[in-house]
Amino acid sequence: MCFYLCLALWLGTLWCLGHLIMQDRDLSMYSPADSSTSKHLSCSSSFCELYYNCKTKRQACPYIVQYLSDNTSTSGSLVEDVLYLASGDELAFGQSVKTPVVIGCGRIQSGGFLNGGAPDGLLGLGFSDISVPSLLAKAGLVQDSFSMCFQSDDSGRIFFGDTGASDQQTTPFLTLNGSRPTYVIGVEGIHVGLEALKISSFKTLIDSGTSFTYLPTDVYKHVTKEFDKQVNYPKQIYEDVPWHYCYRVRSSDSPEVPSVSFTFKGGGNFSVYNPVMPIYTGNGTLDGFCLALEEGPFGIIGQNYMTSYRLVFDRENLRLGWSPSDCYQLEENDGNMAPAPSPQNVGKSRTPLQQQQASPAHAVSPAIAGRTPQIQRSDCVQTQSYSLSSMLFCFAIVAILVSRIGHGGTCSY
Repeated sequence: MCFYLCLALWLGTLWCLGHLIMQDRDLSMYSPADSSTSKHLSCSSSFCELYYNCKTKRQACPYIVQYLSDNTSTSGSLVEDVLYLASGDELAFGQSVKTPVVIGCGRIQSGGFLNGGAPDGLLGLGFSDISVPSLLAKAGLVQDSFSMCFQSDDSGRIFFGDTGASDQQTTPFLTLNGSRPTYVIGVEGIHVGLEALKISSFKTLIDSGTSFTYLPTDVYKHVTKEFDKQVNYPKQIYEDVPWHYCYRVRSSDSPEVPSVSFTFKGGGNFSVYNPVMPIYTGNGTLDGFCLALEEGPFGIIGQNYMTSYRLVFDRENLRLGWSPSDCYQLEENDGNMAPAPSPQNVGKSRTPLQQQQASPAHAVSPAIAGRTPQIQRSDCVQTQSYSLSSMLFCFAIVAILVSRIGHGGTCSY
């Protein structure tokens, strides 16, 4: 059975990231005072890691989270509230199962959070014992696996318990310094167009919480050099965007760009649906595009390169699975997502430039997912962010309690 993620943090109002109840909402900031089901998590709770900073056991438990990017951090106190989960059949009848969750309600933010990063909050899905998938699996509600799917129209889905399509490609999760702090895979090769680059294999994180994709310095230089060689448009400098390989097009053009694909450990091919970010003028006319890759100390496949794939994080078998998907269609019988047509650049040297239709967004990367942007020359941003819509958490969801209620229950951190 697969569960959809639903949130009910506003006085019993149900917000869902799932089939049939997915629609645009004008959400307000979560406030514990406005929720009839919220209560402070005390320092005596087993989830309170900073209990030693408490003066009394009844005091609200404090938390501090430090992130990798831009000296970004959040601190505040932990609050317990209610989260709802529903299977596909239950969603059809408006039924769901509730479970306690622990929310980190931010009081003091720094770095990227002050510039619009993670406006809807953070949802933890890692290997930690208190992450949502871990708690669901430990409670015996679902298999220890979940999938994510991001669509080019800036929407997305999470399915807990999803083990993927029978014909999906897979690659193993690798260790990092002897442990698995996050989802790490191996990259054996990269193609730009039909050109196979001469690069050494490397490890990369698969991180939906990072807006854009990063490559190690030596790999980045090979990719950008070959991409630039194959582009038939003049170079262009756009102010306040993080990318260095940008190009100008005429408004009458129907531009095609070199395709980009990765070969993962085990031989699976991962073809990027849209490797570039369009740049628009103030009146919405396409002005150019940038290769949406950044240089970093290590590799991160971020959310922008995950688009139009059903990515399966199979923690039980320690592998990543992927197959093309439109993120919407569901097979009636088992709730699995039906595949969409394969990305247009598979096996091709060039791919049409995909022009997103969305509003500009300000964010910081790496950060959490936000909305698919269209970058305007008159209002360029340093970095955009993409996200599953309608995340209602404060600034950091720190833990989740599990309770089994009837036939369902639990989750999310």
